[in-house]
Amino acid sequence: MAEAADFPGTSPSPARRWLRRTAALLAGAPLLTGVLQLPAAPVADAAVPGAAAKATGSSTVDVSLNSLTPTAPTEDDTVTVSGTVTNNGKQTVTRAEVGLRLGTALNGRSQIDAAAKRTGYQPGADGAEVGGKYVEKVSKLAPGVRQDFSISVPVKALDLDIDGVYQLGVSLTGRTSTQPWSQVLGFERTFLPWQAEDADTKTKTTYLWPLISTSHLTAETGSDEQQTPVFTDDDLAKEIAPGGRLDQMLSLGRKLDVTWVIDPDLLASVDAMTRSYRVQTADGRTTTAGRSQAVAKQWLNDLEQTVQDQKVVALPFADPDLASLAHNGKTVSGSLGQLKDATDAGSLAVESILHVKPRSDFAWPVNGALDPSVVDVSTSAGAHTVIARSDSLRETDGLTYTPNAARPIGGGTTAVVADAGLSTAFQGDMTGAENSTLAVQKFLAQSLMVTLQAPDKQRSIVVAPQRMPTASQAQSMAKALTALSDERWSEPQDLTAAAKAKPDPAATTRVPSAGSYPASLRKQELPKSAFQDIQNTQNKLNRFKTILSEPDRVITPFGRAIDREMSTSWRGRAGEADGFRRGVQNYLTTLTQQVRLIQKSDAKLSGRSATIPVTVQNNLVQGVDHMVLRLTSENPTRLKIGGEAYWEQPVKIAGGHAQSVKFTTTANANGPVPVYAQLYTEDGQPYGDPVRFDVNVTEITLTVMLVIAGGVLLLVLAGFRMYTQRKRAARKQAEEAAAGGPDDGPDGESGTESGDDHPEQPSDPTPDTAPESTDPSDTGERVDR
Repeated sequence: MAEAADFPGTSPSPARRWLRRTAALLAGAPLLTGVLQLPAAPVADAAVPGAAAKATGSSTVDVSLNSLTPTAPTEDDTVTVSGTVTNNGKQTVTRAEVGLRLGTALNGRSQIDAAAKRTGYQPGADGAEVGGKYVEKVSKLAPGVRQDFSISVPVKALDLDIDGVYQLGVSLTGRTSTQPWSQVLGFERTFLPWQAEDADTKTKTTYLWPLISTSHLTAETGSDEQQTPVFTDDDLAKEIAPGGRLDQMLSLGRKLDVTWVIDPDLLASVDAMTRSYRVQTADGRTTTAGRSQAVAKQWLNDLEQTVQDQKVVALPFADPDLASLAHNGKTVSGSLGQLKDATDAGSLAVESILHVKPRSDFAWPVNGALDPSVVDVSTSAGAHTVIARSDSLRETDGLTYTPNAARPIGGGTTAVVADAGLSTAFQGDMTGAENSTLAVQKFLAQSLMVTLQAPDKQRSIVVAPQRMPTASQAQSMAKALTALSDERWSEPQDLTAAAKAKPDPAATTRVPSAGSYPASLRKQELPKSAFQDIQNTQNKLNRFKTILSEPDRVITPFGRAIDREMSTSWRGRAGEADGFRRGVQNYLTTLTQQVRLIQKSDAKLSGRSATIPVTVQNNLVQGVDHMVLRLTSENPTRLKIGGEAYWEQPVKIAGGHAQSVKFTTTANANGPVPVYAQLYTEDGQPYGDPVRFDVNVTEITLTVMLVIAGGVLLLVLAGFRMYTQRKRAARKQAEEAAAGGPDDGPDGESGTESGDDHPEQPSDPTPDTAPESTDPSDTGERVDR
């Protein structure tokens, strides 16, 4: 962020500056004399290798500053500085004392950063020793020996003349056998924020308090009515247990005025732990019963009570990686739709579990890094505000102060630009007391300096820390925020109010180009292949759910598992992310294969028509419906199914049952015919693998063929006889006409030949199938007839 080079009215008086400079010169005179008296080539330490060789000068003794209280003192306070000194040199330090050194007020945020980066003691720059009775004597400090110290100084004795940030140093001054004069042998510096009275215009500070974890729930559930969930591990139980990371985040955050930013997946996972749940073993094939129900209930109850009447921001379910989606996933069909589903599911989960109405219109890309595509994806699911960071949206107009966080970036979208310096203040290892103390003091110093940059200008800033702070980082964050709670120069504000603050007209609103996106963050993104895997899983789920009588039993667990596949928490864990995706895919495949066709042996058709059964097995606990089974003949000239080349019949099977579907076939010739059975969904999509078998028509015999041929012959003979009779009758009529009249018979009727008036009718055809053979059965399946 930009900052002022100096501030009107913040410099000490000329007389006071002269006194401090004179004191610094006097303090450095013995050191200068000692330097001039040094031998040209000191022998004692010349051959010391490694770290010991570096333990010289003001680095001879390590000074560790483990506590500074109060962190932001008032006029009547006493500042107490505690820590340890350790002799890292090879010579004993004698006639030593530990004292405080107060520098002049710093003139900007950049000076704070520069001072924090300096190592070792620098005469003049690190101030004069407070001295007097405010030192602690150390008579002797042998090599490798550590000794505690604690120095208390009334604020009035420090003579802090103006409001500002002061550099506060802790030095050990002593002597060694090779350098027998008083000199600074160890030094550590920190900052002392000083605001004597409440500022007339206070900076409004929004601090995000994230409750986010990695993914722990799998897509797998039990077959019982409650669908017992299965976890990949029981690490979440450790996080919410007393003293765990998330327990610390909750217990510390409930005492602070912060905006809660929650991943709904965390809530859903803890909620699942309040009932029966199971945990995968190391081999991933078996599970054991989870036993942290009481811990989960307590944590959720405490959280619900804490966030009542508080501002809560719900991230999309499982905190999807927006930058990965923007750079690698948006070209994969369906990916953006998945983000919208995750947003809706996230809001619903927070409301149903915590019974608060969250804000779900904020998007939080990784580290607040933006480019146009990240903004487009972030807002595609309904977000109107993107949480960015000032090291991404950098100021370009030479502002001498930190501007308001909110600023319009086009398209009706607001970027809330978190302060990078304050947001990254606690990202390091905070397990050591010294690191935590230095981080807290620097945070407070930067916070006060923001107010001092433009004391008459109201500002609104946002702090967005790392997504998953450790327990020690959370403790350091809470310590710093507690120091701000007296509201001398800063007052709390929620994220919604910060987003509505009036934008500074001079602040940048230009979203960085795609080429400026940090390469280090790109390397951690989910690849395009991951989003293709995700879409393949979604497509398979879409087909599967259409056949189920209770589709919600798979839509919910698999839908949320697919959300977890896009989680930001996979950054830096590519192998684990790939394993999680494979696990979801494999389990879904296992379920879909529970509805299948039973393999069928070749069938024998012992006649022209028969019924062929095909069996469908459903090993799911729920029924399946909305399916059809199609039987197709590869040679319909020889064999027809239901009078056609193929025939379909609906399939509906209860859970854990099988159903035989029967098809009527008609054969026209002997020989084998390949037949395929295939399940389909109602919309015509194939389901599962087809089953192939041969239907061998073996009993259209010679007898049957002779009967057919005989029938044809009779028809031919009957036609021939009718023809000859008509010819004969015509000839007779012609003769009678020539003779003068017909020749009546004895009965007075026209005569016909005896036996020709009732021609013989063909007998009924023989049956379609021959009598059962007494020969041994063939290996093929004999179908119903």
